[in-house]
Amino acid sequence: MTDSRPESAQAAIAAVVQMVSGQNVLDNLEAAEAQIRNAAAQGAKLVVLPENFLVFDSEAAIALAQSELANGEPIRHRLTELSRQLEVYLVAGSLPVAQSSSGQGSNDRRALSASLVCGPDGDVLAEYHKLHLFDVEVSGDSQRYMESDYFCQGEAPRTVDLPWGRMGLSICYDLRFPELYREYARSGCTMLTVPSAFTAKTGEAHWDVLLRARAIENQCFVLAPNQGGKHENGRHTFGHSQIVDPWGRVLDMIETGPGIAIAELDFKELSQIRRRMPVEQHRRL
Repeated sequence: MTDSRPESAQAAIAAVVQMVSGQNVLDNLEAAEAQIRNAAAQGAKLVVLPENFLVFDSEAAIALAQSELANGEPIRHRLTELSRQLEVYLVAGSLPVAQSSSGQGSNDRRALSASLVCGPDGDVLAEYHKLHLFDVEVSGDSQRYMESDYFCQGEAPRTVDLPWGRMGLSICYDLRFPELYREYARSGCTMLTVPSAFTAKTGEAHWDVLLRARAIENQCFVLAPNQGGKHENGRHTFGHSQIVDPWGRVLDMIETGPGIAIAELDFKELSQIRRRMPVEQHRRL
């Protein structure tokens, strides 16, 4: 397991944003911006937004993706400009992106669920497309979820190098597939992002344990913003947005409702954990 972190980058303050997004894109965007500014005012240099932060409705997401493509991607530009103004690295959790805007030309109207990493220079540094789509029936939940009716799956993992180290990108349901995070750890990642919209049912059962497992087994910081509350369309999301350290400790968490969890990421301690318990060197498979 290599370490891509520069020697001078010993620590960083990171924040994850919890939202209860609705169906009005402008309202959601303004709510996200307010929380980003809140995090930056508290010293955060890395801010991560949740899944579906712009709109919590699948049909509306497709319409938004097409509108962005037709109008020169004004929201993308607004996010990059905000990152530049605040001098932060912003992971725009997931937002819908038209297939043609990502180079995947197709007559398929479905969007891609994308996570953008915007840098303090005003550039998009990386774009990840969700690999695993949430097509499930949840016991005890009245809804059946078929994400593939509205979104198409991505094609590859994606990492990005930040001043503090390498970060691996994922979205929500990806969390259940540990091989993705193993790939990230092998490529030298020290941070993993998991912007999500876990349902109340699945979140109560699995959210905390999966996040801590991914952190512990890969010896990485896990940054996990979630949607958290009752939405306009009647859905309930679990919340409990949190930051987990490589030892599996929850550094900060917000339970329900809008807000942020914020914590210092101590990369010196991460290096010590990896040195004392070199699991990557011990791996046999």
